[in-house]
Amino acid sequence: MYLSSLTELAFGSRLKALSDRFYAAVDEVYRSCGAGIESRWFPVMRFLWEHGPTTVTEMAEAIGQTHSAVSQLANKLVRAGLLLRRDDPADGRRCLLSLTDQGAKSLEKLGPVWVAIRQGMQDSLGPQSRLLQALHDCEQALDAQPLVGKILDRHAVLTQSRVEIVPFEPRLREYFYELNAAWLKKYFVIEPLDEQVLRDPEHRVLEPGGAIFFAMLEGEVIGTCALLYESADLFELSKMAVNEAFQGMGIGRRLLDAAIAEFHRRGGQTLFLESSSRLTPALHMYERAGFVLQPAVRDGSHYQRADVYMIYTPTGAAAPPRKGAGRKN
Repeated sequence: MYLSSLTELAFGSRLKALSDRFYAAVDEVYRSCGAGIESRWFPVMRFLWEHGPTTVTEMAEAIGQTHSAVSQLANKLVRAGLLLRRDDPADGRRCLLSLTDQGAKSLEKLGPVWVAIRQGMQDSLGPQSRLLQALHDCEQALDAQPLVGKILDRHAVLTQSRVEIVPFEPRLREYFYELNAAWLKKYFVIEPLDEQVLRDPEHRVLEPGGAIFFAMLEGEVIGTCALLYESADLFELSKMAVNEAFQGMGIGRRLLDAAIAEFHRRGGQTLFLESSSRLTPALHMYERAGFVLQPAVRDGSHYQRADVYMIYTPTGAAAPPRKGAGRKN
């Protein structure tokens, strides 16, 4: 699922999608059982059923929705004959919401349906589902530490920090493996050649004449890439990986530029890379940096996953259409 790949960036969207699935399921149950309400009406009607007449403001605070959302829903329920609006006899400036007889009777019939919903949820999600506890913990955490402030604090730190691109050091060896292994496991598998290169970068990359770079932010390693020496004047860009939590900051391009600069410094004539058509954002980055898509995969391709072959062309020659190019069957 695409949204799950975005982790925290799509938290609200995933909850919205999940919420819509639950709403749809319960609405279908209500229709099948002849209930006269919709699932989105439930919190307002149930609260009034249990607590009696209340104001929109008190209702909004109780069920965790905005004043506007509760007011709009109340208007809809009033038109449906399920709710009544009237002036508060104790304070004429306020309106009270209450259930009509029709609204109360519609809820009184739903006891067996609600029990079935509880039990059906347990059957589907498991009797000890962690979802309800996770929702409770999330609500408590947001109450204790408001989200906007925390995000803006992090943004301030990131915008004031400087990303450094540094060469390989033995103490950084483990990050070369960990960062690459993370994306390989997510999208593909770690192939034997990956294992050999990532486990022994000194002998497989550096000694033959290659280079490895790391991106560091506030002392944390957040990205890496390698420039592999293939033969006289021929180099390969490989093992590009950026920590998912820091993607979108231009880290990949910084690493790519460092590798290209090193390629030029060493007097290279040809720089190529192999990739996968699944990695669309990376391919766009390579194109912007001057890599041109080739019409077929490279002869003697290193990896099973590789269905894209690109060659660095600093003149910026236009790339041919990607559709169907170089795909393995």
